[in-house]
Amino acid sequence: MEGIIPVWKPRGMTSHDCVFKLRKILKMKKVGHSGTLDPDVDGVLPICIGKGTKVIEYIQDSNKIYMGEITLGFSTETEDASGEIVERTPITSEIETEMVDEAMRQLVGEITQIPPMYSAVKVNGKRLYEYARNDEEVERPQRKAMIYSYERTTLPEYDKENQLMKWEFTVDCGKGTYVRTLAVDTGKNLNVASHMSNLTRIKSGGFTKEECFTLEEIALLMDLERESEFLYPVERGVKDFPKVELTKEMYQVIRNGSVVPTSFFENIVVTEPIALFYQEKVVSIYGEHPYKEGMLKPIKVLRND
Repeated sequence: MEGIIPVWKPRGMTSHDCVFKLRKILKMKKVGHSGTLDPDVDGVLPICIGKGTKVIEYIQDSNKIYMGEITLGFSTETEDASGEIVERTPITSEIETEMVDEAMRQLVGEITQIPPMYSAVKVNGKRLYEYARNDEEVERPQRKAMIYSYERTTLPEYDKENQLMKWEFTVDCGKGTYVRTLAVDTGKNLNVASHMSNLTRIKSGGFTKEECFTLEEIALLMDLERESEFLYPVERGVKDFPKVELTKEMYQVIRNGSVVPTSFFENIVVTEPIALFYQEKVVSIYGEHPYKEGMLKPIKVLRND
């Protein structure tokens, strides 16, 4: 069995929990997820199995879309609703909607983020959440993130009694974006403490919410021997690459991972990595050779059988 399964991860489970359960359901070991989704977040989690694990990095590189909620008035140690409160800035009067929209607009494009302490980023060989749990201070590295769109989807709601303000949003972002931090930085742009109070991932790796299956649904379909209903082909993971179909003769050369001249592919100018197919199956990813001008080399061999 090989391919990609778009799993709908429930809240309360880690991404690794989903992989562990799938290994049992599918009765196979070669299973890997395409990027961590926090336990408190539900949503789309593409999981690759068999030869599909070879395209995990390409799925990880794709943009992701989330829908969530921001609450102004206090921040937490984890930057989401599960953490202990670390700062309060009571919202004593309603903030104008135009100011909210401008605070969000300032975070569209390439931005710099400092990962939350409760994250899996490694510093000096240790993950940040390990430092956080031990109450240790460590300098966090700045990281670039790409925000393609970041929009409010509901009117801001002012809670006068609790001196809070909240609204829902959607964000389309690139690899490695911390949406929790985006919520915190939105508050900073408004000079108040804030946190991400809710989050769901509705698109990842090119898969949408509507294409996903729960673990229970996958287990049932496996029992009914209908795995083709939840299993997408490996080729789905390279759909964003330019596609080149090989002849039988070309395949015999490419299957062994040979370095070839750019002229090997007639009428094709290779300026970015290309996906090579034989009989509608992806074989490998090829790109420009790093130091041999006019030559192409395999970036990754996916099939050679």
